[in-house]
Amino acid sequence: MREITYVEALREALREEMARDERVFIMGLDVRLGYTFGVTKGLVDEFGMERVIDMPISEETIVGAGVGAALVGLRPVIEIQFSDLLTLCMDPIANQGAKLRYITNGKLKIPLVVRTPGGVWNGFGCQHSQTFDSLFMHIPGIKVVVPSTPSDAKGLLKAAIRDDNLVLFLENKQLYRTKGPVSTEEYTIPIGKGALRREGIDVTIVAVSDMVRKALTAAEIVAKEGIKAEILDPRCLIPLDESIILNSVRKTGHLIIAEEGCKTSGVGAEIAALVAEKAFYSLASPILRVAAFDTPIPMSPPLQDLIIPGVQRIVDAIYQSVRK
Repeated sequence: MREITYVEALREALREEMARDERVFIMGLDVRLGYTFGVTKGLVDEFGMERVIDMPISEETIVGAGVGAALVGLRPVIEIQFSDLLTLCMDPIANQGAKLRYITNGKLKIPLVVRTPGGVWNGFGCQHSQTFDSLFMHIPGIKVVVPSTPSDAKGLLKAAIRDDNLVLFLENKQLYRTKGPVSTEEYTIPIGKGALRREGIDVTIVAVSDMVRKALTAAEIVAKEGIKAEILDPRCLIPLDESIILNSVRKTGHLIIAEEGCKTSGVGAEIAALVAEKAFYSLASPILRVAAFDTPIPMSPPLQDLIIPGVQRIVDAIYQSVRK
């Protein structure tokens, strides 16, 4: 099986779905050039300017147009250059796209994908480095997808494009250049199905997006001392694969949640509440959350690295959890 980058896997998914279904098209800023991270580069040469559409610098207009296009039967894929800019298009996302299928009792469908990169990257600063996954988990009617590998990026994006609901597809900037095996065969990955990345018996780590990579490294470190960490990748936050998390916690008795977003009201808070409600008596130690500090992301790379959790903070959490 060949290895390709996360960006190449996303581009393959777009190319294949556009070739399969003429209703699929792309809208965003500089999508014909493939700016900023190159996901859509070259697609205009294959599918033309009518299906790879550069839009004005107005995120609300872009997503609003996407909602309208989805309502009349097209299947738009919107690219928002940075996830921070989702705050500029909250009305078409939260009040329109997320609600219209519900308020029409399913008579209207919203087959709309909003792709956007989140997380830190080379000192981009507080307005281009945020992680907003937990914010959109709170809005009913949106599916929230957070792939961590090239294979998942491709399979989940294809599934998202075929879905009849609004899907927020959150990519992590740090993952774009990572490589991994991706099948050349046709495949999709079901939205709402988590993945076991490493089997263990001593502690469960639920890691979100780029934290999967860091959690796997942390697990290698503690394995030298005989600690077997189980690493779970939810892949989707809404819908969340509850069973894979609960079954793992019932086995290990310890839970750590690792995420790049801020700790307060984060993804970890929701998963911790889930386990406290449904598997409390399986816990042998308190649930721990490894997350960014509750502060705007600084432009200084050393300060950025201090605020965003790295491998060592996950290692420290493992020791704290299993040695109580």
